[in-house]
Amino acid sequence: MDTALLILAAAVVIAAAIVALAFRRPPAPPAAVPDSRLDAVIAEQGKIAGQFQQTVAAQAALQKVISDRLDALNKQLSDSLTNSATTTAASLSAIGERLTVIDQAQKNIVALSDRVVSLKDILSDKQARGAWGQDRMEDIVRDQLPPDMFEFQGRLSNNSAPDCVIRIPGMAAAIVIDAKFPLEAFEALKAAGDDPARKAATAQLKADVQKHIADIARKYLIPGEVQSPALMFVPSESIYAELHDAFSDIIQRARRAQVVIVSPHILWLAVNTIRALMRDARMREQASRIQKEVGELLLDVKRLAERTGDLRRHFEAANKDLGLIETSAGKIVSRGEKIEAVKLSPPEEQTKISGPA
Repeated sequence: MDTALLILAAAVVIAAAIVALAFRRPPAPPAAVPDSRLDAVIAEQGKIAGQFQQTVAAQAALQKVISDRLDALNKQLSDSLTNSATTTAASLSAIGERLTVIDQAQKNIVALSDRVVSLKDILSDKQARGAWGQDRMEDIVRDQLPPDMFEFQGRLSNNSAPDCVIRIPGMAAAIVIDAKFPLEAFEALKAAGDDPARKAATAQLKADVQKHIADIARKYLIPGEVQSPALMFVPSESIYAELHDAFSDIIQRARRAQVVIVSPHILWLAVNTIRALMRDARMREQASRIQKEVGELLLDVKRLAERTGDLRRHFEAANKDLGLIETSAGKIVSRGEKIEAVKLSPPEEQTKISGPA
């Protein structure tokens, strides 16, 4: 048994030695001397890494800027396309409206050309020309005066019928207007190319106008019935201006014949003046009635003042009577209070004092 223990102890010692040899560290190598070139390489690598990171950051920033600019460019392009589309649509709409206006204007021009042709046909016919001039005169009179003041084609006492008779309230004499249109002689004067033709057209125009003036003075200026001067209506401002500019002798002769030549504008002014005079005449006509009503109103005011005075006197008398009644009532109340203040013994005490009967 001792031998076995020894063998076992020897085995344990051998095993421990083997384990110690197995786990024993090898001897440390000698310390290496640092190389300065390796530090320089490492430093350069650090710089290169920093520059690379900066380059990557700059590239990312550049990409962001490019992306932002591309987005802004896309938005600007989209807005521009939208605005262009809107502007184009508005322009097309405006062009369509203008085309419609042009189409309407063309229709109006066609209609106007038809009317010009119709007016030319009217002016070429003497009777139709006179009717057209009379229509212009009637429009001016009808627009300015009430219907009860004028009469178209009204008859006078000599059975003549001027184009218009204006009667002003309060005036016995009427105002006469007759429309004349000496267009043929005027057109001949405008178309005259040499002196003989111009002299002939001038003589014809003077003769026509003088005939119209004489007819108006002879047929319509009735003393006491028609107010002088009578009005000769020329429905053309150009003819009226030509007469005043080149034929002043005819104008003076018409005035001496108590006939005044008027154009559409002058007739409008004359009719407007007549309306103002009519308004003044009606105001004067109503003035006496107004004065009468004011007098009656003053009488009523005087009566009202008298009756108010009577009523005031009645009130004063009533107030006096009420004051007397209040005085009497006060005296009655005072006397009643005095009577109430008197002290009287009760009836039983009076019986005891007086004793049996």
